[in-house]
Amino acid sequence: MLIGVPAETLPGETRVAVTPETVKKLKAAGHTLRIQSGAGVAASATDEALAAAGAEITDAAQAWACPLVLKVRPPSPAELAQAQSGATLVGMLNPFDAEGLQRIAAAGLTSFALEAAPRTTRAQSMDVLSSQANIAGYKAVMEAANQYQRFFPMLMTAAGTVKAARVVILGVGVAGLQAIATAKRLGAVIEASDVRPSVKEQVESLGAKFIDVPYETAEEKEAAEGVGGYAREGLTKGGGGDVTDNAPLRNGKGSLYEGGTRVPLIVRWPGQVKAGTVCDVPAIHVDVYSTFVALAGGAMPAGQVFDGESLVPLLRASRATLQREAIYQHFPGYLGIGADQWRTTPVSLVQAGDWKLMEYLEDGHLELYNLKDDLGETKNLASTNPDKAKELHQRLIAWRKETNAPMPTPNKGEAGAPAAKKAGNLSNKLDMTKFFDHIIENDNSSNS
Repeated sequence: MLIGVPAETLPGETRVAVTPETVKKLKAAGHTLRIQSGAGVAASATDEALAAAGAEITDAAQAWACPLVLKVRPPSPAELAQAQSGATLVGMLNPFDAEGLQRIAAAGLTSFALEAAPRTTRAQSMDVLSSQANIAGYKAVMEAANQYQRFFPMLMTAAGTVKAARVVILGVGVAGLQAIATAKRLGAVIEASDVRPSVKEQVESLGAKFIDVPYETAEEKEAAEGVGGYAREGLTKGGGGDVTDNAPLRNGKGSLYEGGTRVPLIVRWPGQVKAGTVCDVPAIHVDVYSTFVALAGGAMPAGQVFDGESLVPLLRASRATLQREAIYQHFPGYLGIGADQWRTTPVSLVQAGDWKLMEYLEDGHLELYNLKDDLGETKNLASTNPDKAKELHQRLIAWRKETNAPMPTPNKGEAGAPAAKKAGNLSNKLDMTKFFDHIIENDNSSNS
């Protein structure tokens, strides 16, 4: 069989689909390899070395004309234009890139994505994820050691003893295990953590301390184990797209439901914050600026509206309180996950104590949740508790006026009529022009 190996065209990609060693194996099996000139140079596989192993050095057109083409990265549209319909393509093709796969299919190619090969003994030789992750774990530690301003190992010097570096590794898959082994060889003190309790033994066998993740129920522990040697994959939620499973919290990153906004704020302040201290007062990212200004002994700029509040009182005394009575968030735009699919659409919210009200700005509908009784935000109480919904809605409107929060407006199109609906296009949504104009005009007067 004729096997073609074109050069990789993606900027920064230095790998090649074959080496002189694999050329010899394929040649011995009776195959003919046509490799584009210069394809292996960045990988230290010269044309001369590949030719000596039995390959034919050709141009790109001849490499793509073969019935079997080997690639490292998915082909670009320009590369696909050179491919022969009916040929077979093998490589790391990013099977989650729907548009890229459609282009490959439209070119008439039968493709095999090596990332999708099952992680079993039979397919071990094709497990490119493990091999590349192994390299990535090693390289990550070497890059970190290069950037680190001190030494990794403990060193005894005439000026005293230099303590070993402390390394924390989050995620103990193939890359994580190699990172542990590499950091250990460099002399670092290592701690590692993973959602899968079963990897504790592997971590400790490499000389690292395992940071255990507690689980409240057996179901949580079982869910974390995953299948096939991998941690649990993200779930496909309604609305499309793979997102992290944040159960019992609703939705995930990019959403204003609790699954997207409820995250721990971890503070380390030796001598001021006692280790293990827990504070239940809600905070928000805009508090960080006010907190740092207070810690630095500075003054907040005059003439600006600030949504955040300094958290210093909470840091000094976990039972302290803040001056504000509610937390407000305002997202007047769209955050997409695909064609005409959204993590969130324009929305504002107010959270006061256990109550949370969300107003979606496209149609004005309200969602009211009691987070104490319904952390997963499964029961919209806006219709059953209209008084609370009205109270919080009025507070939200007042806050938007006070902060001069930008509001999107319906896009009527150039002729004044509603724009035609197009998948993945905001022309049928709300006009964000005024929003961005507002941001530019008020850059020095508001941070809302």
